[in-house]
Amino acid sequence: MAIIGEWLNVEEKCVVPALAGAAEKLVDATSEVVLDFVSVRRIDANALRAMEELAGKAEEKAIKIVLRGVKVDLYKVLKLTKLASRFSYASCDGQPGATKMEDSHAQPSAR
Repeated sequence: MAIIGEWLNVEEKCVVPALAGAAEKLVDATSEVVLDFVSVRRIDANALRAMEELAGKAEEKAIKIVLRGVKVDLYKVLKLTKLASRFSYASCDGQPGATKMEDSHAQPSAR
């Protein structure tokens, strides 16, 4: 099992600053960075750009970015913008902090 390098919560009103913070964490991360998107229902164009930049930086360092708790509508936006395949996904199983890994091309659950 991979060791989680960093775990960051992302709030809907602060997506861009949270993604900038995640990009900074990539410097010290060793295997993966988990971004908890449970409270995010929508993202704007600036957040999509920030996600694209984060994905690029992670790919350069060969670090996996895991998005946890992504809602179906948000996943559809990522799919339409061709960003979905650049991330891995984890769903919440109802317990705080617990995750279930999903295939990077699978659609996350609506929970």
